[in-house]
Amino acid sequence: MELLDRYLEAVRKHLPWQRQDDIIAELRANLEAQLDEKEAALGRPLTAAEAEAWLKQLGSPILMAAPYQPQQYLIGPAIFPIYRNVMKIALTWCAIIYTVATATALLIKTPHLSDFVHAMTDVPVILLTTAAWVTLVFAALEYAVAHHRVKLPAMGAPPSAWSPGALPHLDPNGVSGGKSRTYAKAVAEVIFGYLFLIWLLLIPKYPYLLMGPGAYYLSSLPYRLAPVWIPAYWCVVALSVLQVGWNALNLYRGRWQKPQPAMHLVYKTLGMVPIILLLNAKDHAIVLLKNPALDQARLGATLDGINRSINWSVALICAIAGLQLLWGIVQLILNVYRKRAVAGR
Repeated sequence: MELLDRYLEAVRKHLPWQRQDDIIAELRANLEAQLDEKEAALGRPLTAAEAEAWLKQLGSPILMAAPYQPQQYLIGPAIFPIYRNVMKIALTWCAIIYTVATATALLIKTPHLSDFVHAMTDVPVILLTTAAWVTLVFAALEYAVAHHRVKLPAMGAPPSAWSPGALPHLDPNGVSGGKSRTYAKAVAEVIFGYLFLIWLLLIPKYPYLLMGPGAYYLSSLPYRLAPVWIPAYWCVVALSVLQVGWNALNLYRGRWQKPQPAMHLVYKTLGMVPIILLLNAKDHAIVLLKNPALDQARLGATLDGINRSINWSVALICAIAGLQLLWGIVQLILNVYRKRAVAGR
């Protein structure tokens, strides 16, 4: 039953990774035996509503996985799954908020090397402090429960807000051996995406962030970038803002694990804009002379060669990006066709 498979896959995420396969196999055998008994008593397969009601009686996936957690001494198994999830959320958003706040503070002032060092060395302290407070709260809760001062809801009574129908669908590509997108990867995408955005915004003021010591050498050359680079640069910044915002929203809404091919197609489409801007530069001039009146006769031929090389490179990049976009569209169409074909069986 597809709903049972989704339920077990949700339970797997809350199990110790060393024993996930064994526990899931045991649970599957027990639950399938219960399902066979119910269907034999009814003389027919369960309807979707009946199957959902049956799974709801079993409890949410996090509660089903709770008895299989290793014994905890500070925090008992009754609340440890909740503690672990709260800890994960608290550390994630602590890291994101600290990164955003620190990077913004560095952006609005002239940063020194010591500022970056302090920002990096403060990260472990902040994360450890957050973890300590979360642990302290749950340890106090465990103490209150152990001394009967607080009564937790019964483990077998699932929260009314939980519904088996809300379980995420299984990834049809997961059986091919590829690794599914992890929560840690989703968090890393938000953090490093924001850091990349800050790096982009700092480049015009601090070009050595892009080219290192070579920035001082290039500043002494008689060439400069054409004005077309300004709108191309801001297009890249806008695309980075969109990507960071979209990833953060998906993480906040809990949609980080779902594949979103449409989002990737939007990124690839918008990524073509700065490339097309460079290809349509006036007179195909991507690099200009700082003093054309003085250097045109001496460096004009060299400048033309530089612009031809850059234009050929940009055209090649545009062709590759266009083929990737076309292939992404074809894959999206094929996936929609496969889903319709499976639904029509």
